[in-house]
Amino acid sequence: MRMKSFRVVYVPTLLLILLLGAFSAVGCSGVEKATPRPQATRAEVNTAALDIPRMMRGTVASEAMLDGYRPVVARGYGLVVGLNGTGSREIPPQLRAHMIQEMSRRGIGSEREGYGHIKPEAMLNSMDTAVVVVEAVIPPAAVGRRTMRGRTIPGTRFDVRVYADPRTGTTSLEGGTLYTTELRPGQLTTGGGQAFPIARARGPIFVNPFAEPGAVERDTVTRTSGMILNGGEVQRDMPLKLRLFNPSHIRATILQDAINTRFPQERGQREQTARGESDSSIEITVPPSYRDRTEEFVTLLEHMTIRQANVESVAVSIRRALLADPSDAMTASWRWQALGERALPVIKELYDYPEELPRLAALRAGAKLNHGLVINYLIDLAHTGSLDNRLMAIELLGGMPVYPRINSELHDLLNDEDVDVRLAAYEALVERDDPRLRRYAVDGKFVLDVVESKHPMIYITQFGKPRIVLFGGDDLKVNRPVFVQAWSNRFMVKDLDDSDKLEVFFRRNGTDLEGEIHRVEPVLEDFVQFLGHTTTVERPAAGLGMTYGQTVGALYQIWRQDYIAADFKADQDRIRAAILRQGEEAEVVERPEFADPESDWADFDPDEEKGPISDLDRLSPSQSIGGSSDVPRRGNRD
Repeated sequence: MRMKSFRVVYVPTLLLILLLGAFSAVGCSGVEKATPRPQATRAEVNTAALDIPRMMRGTVASEAMLDGYRPVVARGYGLVVGLNGTGSREIPPQLRAHMIQEMSRRGIGSEREGYGHIKPEAMLNSMDTAVVVVEAVIPPAAVGRRTMRGRTIPGTRFDVRVYADPRTGTTSLEGGTLYTTELRPGQLTTGGGQAFPIARARGPIFVNPFAEPGAVERDTVTRTSGMILNGGEVQRDMPLKLRLFNPSHIRATILQDAINTRFPQERGQREQTARGESDSSIEITVPPSYRDRTEEFVTLLEHMTIRQANVESVAVSIRRALLADPSDAMTASWRWQALGERALPVIKELYDYPEELPRLAALRAGAKLNHGLVINYLIDLAHTGSLDNRLMAIELLGGMPVYPRINSELHDLLNDEDVDVRLAAYEALVERDDPRLRRYAVDGKFVLDVVESKHPMIYITQFGKPRIVLFGGDDLKVNRPVFVQAWSNRFMVKDLDDSDKLEVFFRRNGTDLEGEIHRVEPVLEDFVQFLGHTTTVERPAAGLGMTYGQTVGALYQIWRQDYIAADFKADQDRIRAAILRQGEEAEVVERPEFADPESDWADFDPDEEKGPISDLDRLSPSQSIGGSSDVPRRGNRD
């Protein structure tokens, strides 16, 4: 069971603190007093919700609401290069003019920038390029790229969706690379009045890896869209503010001080976590330690107790409220986490509580607070609980500090009968950087993980960092005898009569008439590395130089012809679904912080990189990568 945040809207609960502040002002006789301002009557108080749940009394969420904590859909027009004649020179005039302007601004065609040999018009007229629409969902409270003390700190990374502009004649994006494209919130436009860019995207395009490469006319699966895994980077911090329900400088100061006490300024953090802007607004900065956990930070912030003194009594009150109403288990867990380690003496008493919801709330809070006593309880739950509770326990164990038994138990769960449990155990071991996982970075294109398991399985990712995971270790092989023909006979695998090795034939594209032949080991761990490795002088080992998408596609072709005795699993494409979920909602809400093109970008320099041109200089006609699509029905055997 995954504990989720509990977002609320409440009236203020700082009356006692405000009264204490008022008492401190008594006794200032002899000072000329200003005319008293009219005081709000009880009827004038913001009564958005009079009934504050007992569990949330005295929290930040009872005094203010978060503004800006929502995903933002960002889009832009970009240029894909490196196509093999499948691009288009058919571009609407207004879009062509926009692209020429953008390319010129980035230095294309400029002798001064050193790229005078490349003219924007010539690039757009090439059949090896395509104008595309680039879109993504920027995570809430994402952190922007910045420079500190001469060191560049990357911004939040995210996946990007790319598709050919439907007004052009592009037939396939296979093999293409998107050069640096700026993404702006709101609708696509080529005219003036655009919002300023908040992110950038670039990288090789990953099209459907389960269809035949190059089969533009025969293939029923479209190849004019794809993804760039982890290819986007936020350039500017996404604004995050607290809006007080009842504006007051005193209230704002109390909230600001409480937040900065709970989340003090960290090394590398330029501003305090909370900075009051007015009597109704507090700007929030995500601390560096939460850069990759913004959702967790925001939830802790909302559930944080304003009155920082006497934490133990607050923890007891939360326990009392939880036992009275166990349906508040999620809220109780977050409140304990927000209180910190001083709440542990109260929490630990519920680790073996007979009722499930209070026990799970305590176990989750204890794990997040790195309490060692919770480990044995979580291990037991990971083996014997319901599926949801098992998955929750495994995830929590993955985030616990170094403890030998955790890793050992997670390795045991790699042999579980349930595939979701095996995958969760693998992800937890990755989180723990377990040394027993055999991990290979294949030429920087993708990661190959080899996992010992009694259940052979190939698992591929279609979001985040590209990964191929082989469950089964050395036992996972290409079965013999074997004869595989795929991709219009451009890729073939067969036996050798005089050797234990396989013979692999590969033609990179239609113009490569001769192709190349190699002898390789049938062990899948070696075979996958061979597919992805590019032979160079520095790394002379044999390899076909396939990209992530091609490697996945090759494995799929061999598997679907029953030469790999394993299940084949792929996670789902989540970008399009996320964009559709946002719908028009993300665009009808005015975001004034995105409308000012003159805003200060702090340490971000838009001209810091040469941009897309540096990408072009490194491209070769053989570059290609596959893409985002669900595995065909046969690919999901469970």
